[in-house]
Amino acid sequence: MTEKIVKTEAEWREQLDDEQFHVTRKKGTERAFSGALHDSKASGTYRCICCDAPLFGSGTKFDSGTGWPSFWEPISEEAVETETDRSMFFMPRTEVVCAKCDAHLGHVFPDGPQPTGQRYCMNSAALRLDEETSEIEAPE
Repeated sequence: MTEKIVKTEAEWREQLDDEQFHVTRKKGTERAFSGALHDSKASGTYRCICCDAPLFGSGTKFDSGTGWPSFWEPISEEAVETETDRSMFFMPRTEVVCAKCDAHLGHVFPDGPQPTGQRYCMNSAALRLDEETSEIEAPE
């Protein structure tokens, strides 16, 4: 089991901008098609904006047409946790949170592509893309 990162609300507010705080700590949602990462095609690792834990690989990202970054599986089973979200009237959903710091990331739905059939619909504000580069460092 992952050791949890616990901070006060004031500590999170100091670390995050207003939108990141609203999404990750208050379970908010950014507007569709407004996030910087929804249409990114860059290769790399998508990390938690709060604790930098690796969450999703770019190889599992797909265009779901929803306006949010979507993935068919997390980078590992231990990277995220799910919880039942009953905040929508008469529509229970499955919330996805970072396993390391409990940041709200988004929701998972059973309408994604194979091989998993899952659509992890995440908020750009909850993620940071650590891009892979093909540059080779010159020896010193």
